Amino acid sequence: MSKAVLTTKINPTYDDLPEQRYHFPRTYLRQIEAALGDWIIYYEPRRPSGDLMKSGGKQAYFATARIVSIVPDPAAPDHFYALVEDFLPFDHAVPFREADHYYESGLRKEDGSTNKGAFGRAARNIADAEYDLILTAGFAHVLGHRKRERPTPDPAEEARIGFADNPQAPFEVDSVDRPIISQVVNRPFRDRAFSAAIKTAYHDTCAVTGIKLINGGGRSEAQAAHIRPVADGGPDSVRNGLALSGTVHWMFDRGLISVDDDYSLLITSGGGVPDTVTRLINPERRLLVPNRPDERPHSQFLRYHREWVFKG
Repeated sequence: MSKAVLTTKINPTYDDLPEQRYHFPRTYLRQIEAALGDWIIYYEPRRPSGDLMKSGGKQAYFATARIVSIVPDPAAPDHFYALVEDFLPFDHAVPFREADHYYESGLRKEDGSTNKGAFGRAARNIADAEYDLILTAGFAHVLGHRKRERPTPDPAEEARIGFADNPQAPFEVDSVDRPIISQVVNRPFRDRAFSAAIKTAYHDTCAVTGIKLINGGGRSEAQAAHIRPVADGGPDSVRNGLALSGTVHWMFDRGLISVDDDYSLLITSGGGVPDTVTRLINPERRLLVPNRPDERPHSQFLRYHREWVFKG
């Protein structure tokens, strides 16, 4: 087995859904077969789509996952799907190069410049040590190596609210002494990484009420909620998550509110939602979503919540 970097765009040329599958042509079959059963890193290139005239992609590594199987695409000859599990976004994107350091040694020429030929390959095998370095950089906040960037809170929101009813998942003291890869499958670690990614995408703001509260210690009142629960096969993906205040999170998990594909908010007609609570909902009655399309809730997960959780 060999770890790999897989490139996927904001608007993929192929039928990618990074949380579940990576679609690729036969050109990359050997590299991806080498990574079968092992871990991969997702990379977002400069071009956000197949349009060669557009730019704006992060040019950074943004998530990890594990390839569990490779299957042919029944609709496209010589194309395949790599099916993945254990998807987890980084708490911040990692650029492919920082100063003179390349996380992938194969991308650096002897003269120090970028090897554009290697860089242009959408699937690249990497050494375990390079994978570990990218993960350590991508999860620096979760590992306690850096603070999570957040907008400076409004002074009016600096009231010393404890938010004791919103505890973060405990982080094991001895985890820093264990290999990073063993931590990625650990639920407390994944909860912290998912929470950091969601709060960053939503700027610590509840997507339903529009309220942002930061306590005196810099802790956000917003909670990270899964749209499709992990227990029901939901991934730890930003597109399967929402930033919600404690009360709204409780209602969402119990199916009292949900979200349509156009992000309009749905409230159960069976009662159970007091008028005092509905007044907290933002006036547009629509979900407040991130600016980046690839961070917004995916219709697949929203549909699952409406069909299996919502009590409409």
